[in-house]
Amino acid sequence: MTRTLLLAGAAALAFCSGAMAQDAKGSPGHIKAVTSAVDGNWIKSNAATSKDWPAIGLDFGETRFSKLDQINASNVKELGLAWSYDLDSARGVEATPIVVDGIMYVSAPWSVVHAIDARTGKKIWTYDPEVARDKGYRGCCDVVNRGVALHKGKVFVGAYDGRLIALDAVTGKKVWEKDTIIDHKHSYTITGAPRVANGRVIIGNGGAEYGVRGYVTAYDAETGNQAWRWFVVPGDPAKPFEDESMAAAAKTWDPAGNYWVNGGGGTVWDSITYDPDLNMVYLGTGNGSPWNRNLRSPAGGDNLYLASIVALNADTGKYLWHYQETPGDNWDYTSTQPMILADIAIDGQPRKVILHAPKNGFFFVIDRTNGEFISAKNFVDVNWATGYDANGRPIEVAEARSPDKPFDTVPGPYGAHNWHPMSFNPGTGLVYLPAQNIPVNLTGQKNWKHDAKKPGEFMGNLGWNVGYDINATPPTAPMFGRLIAWDPVKQKEAWRQEHVSPWNGGTLTTAGNLVFQGTADGRFVAYNATTGEKLWEKPTGTGVVAAASTYMIDGKQYVSVAVGWGGVYGVTARATETNNPGTVYTFAVGGKAAPPAFTKYQMENLLTGVKYDPADVAPGTLAYVSNCAICHGVPGVDRGGNVRNLAYVGADPIRNLKTIVFSDAYAARGMPNFTGKLSEDDVVKLTAFIQGVADSVRPKDASK
Repeated sequence: MTRTLLLAGAAALAFCSGAMAQDAKGSPGHIKAVTSAVDGNWIKSNAATSKDWPAIGLDFGETRFSKLDQINASNVKELGLAWSYDLDSARGVEATPIVVDGIMYVSAPWSVVHAIDARTGKKIWTYDPEVARDKGYRGCCDVVNRGVALHKGKVFVGAYDGRLIALDAVTGKKVWEKDTIIDHKHSYTITGAPRVANGRVIIGNGGAEYGVRGYVTAYDAETGNQAWRWFVVPGDPAKPFEDESMAAAAKTWDPAGNYWVNGGGGTVWDSITYDPDLNMVYLGTGNGSPWNRNLRSPAGGDNLYLASIVALNADTGKYLWHYQETPGDNWDYTSTQPMILADIAIDGQPRKVILHAPKNGFFFVIDRTNGEFISAKNFVDVNWATGYDANGRPIEVAEARSPDKPFDTVPGPYGAHNWHPMSFNPGTGLVYLPAQNIPVNLTGQKNWKHDAKKPGEFMGNLGWNVGYDINATPPTAPMFGRLIAWDPVKQKEAWRQEHVSPWNGGTLTTAGNLVFQGTADGRFVAYNATTGEKLWEKPTGTGVVAAASTYMIDGKQYVSVAVGWGGVYGVTARATETNNPGTVYTFAVGGKAAPPAFTKYQMENLLTGVKYDPADVAPGTLAYVSNCAICHGVPGVDRGGNVRNLAYVGADPIRNLKTIVFSDAYAARGMPNFTGKLSEDDVVKLTAFIQGVADSVRPKDASK
């Protein structure tokens, strides 16, 4: 009897142990098991099936091409909402959700991270790094975050204020935190997603508009200890250079411009990719600081390594090679836009290439083993160059560098393609590229000085240092947004879809012959990847700027997209009449969930009734341009984006403007306290400008 009971007990214990090994999906044990397995080899293995979406661009090549085809061109019309999740945010959402066995991680504005059970759409945990909300002005382009990285049970996020944080993937508790910023006197921020290469977490930063020196840093994923750091541009030539690459770069800068005082720029604020077979990390580097080369390097020069693709050794951070896409950048033509690593045939020969469409309007194909230029062709109309020569240098239009004449730059500083991810489908051979033009008329400043805070200098009182006046003269180039299917071998457009506005979302393509893209006017759309035919769409309640991901859960394919209007263009402008909070939408064939209610954008009547002295409008214009324009736009001309246009907030806030600007009344929304930055007299003049412009654009009564 005793032996029988012992045997029965042992069997029961063995059964329970087996049951425990099979933790319920979404339980802490399950989350730990599936996230702890994710490393470089796991990501390479997953690329064979695309069952999960474990990294920001899906695979190491960041192709955003899924081999899943359960959802395809034949049945995509049957997609319905499976669930939605409220990100509890009102600013731009730019992250692609990453998903491993139904566990989703996605970041939201202010670098908040959400862990979601993708089987149910329910929250697992949320982590807020508690970035000081009144410091939003220290970044040029909204308080966004483009995503997280997952490696061996840790979730990595770059916080807006410059911290790199490792979180426990199961609990969301902080494991370690590192301050990545070398000098907090300057306005460095992080908005890009970290990448992991050989157990090292790599992160860059932004801030070139303010005057910073760009660099990237790698940290040990387990301990957070710094592994290496590489600077993009040289520092003060009176001091020793960090390495040979900086000594070489210094020869391409004119020290008469004291470029190091304004940092030089070159920030790696987005694109970082990794080729594990070559053990190379590729950086897309940013614009010059200031933008205007005539000021930062008066004698000219290429100003390495601005606006370039740079290859580094993944283990040491040692410079290997570079290709500069915009030598002597003069127009904020960053090369930080997402790049794709692909193997394609060029002239009948297989080549390992980088596919890249930076701000400057040209589509580049370069050899990723050595940086050799293969080809470049403009994918939109441009007026700064006529093409590239056989050596890979642009054939510039001389007028584009005119030091003191107004120039309608095409593309403008927003770029022909900005950070919005593109995708590459090896089945069609096409890259799906969000293209645009947002024209801006510029004039180079003659007497610019770093941090001069001269009235009328664009956002100069809050730290901007671009060396250009942004003119009130209306640009002549057309504004547009479009989706382009681009053949990188033929360097030719295959098809396009025109959108009603610029600033449309990134793309996802699949083996189901589909391309998914969200739009500025609040739709999530599926197209035939071969022909461009629109096959399906759903409203999203707000503009979409991020790219989607797709994955399998328990044998069923899902598509998820995080929506939330914003980014540098979306702060002041919009193309929707609804203004929903940030939301993750997840779709599946046969989905029947009800969408959240849509909220109409609140716009009261055009501002009226605020008394002012017309003589104060002109000086108020200068104060407004230096302090307010980047967030609030032009009163009554712009309609407002995720920040309200001041001509539509009602008369009381404008009458009481002093109370607002000299307090923390809107600090939680990202507005700084202007005490010490503005005087009471400045605010009187700002009030006059806001009401005066509203009066000037008010429709006239035709009956009078």
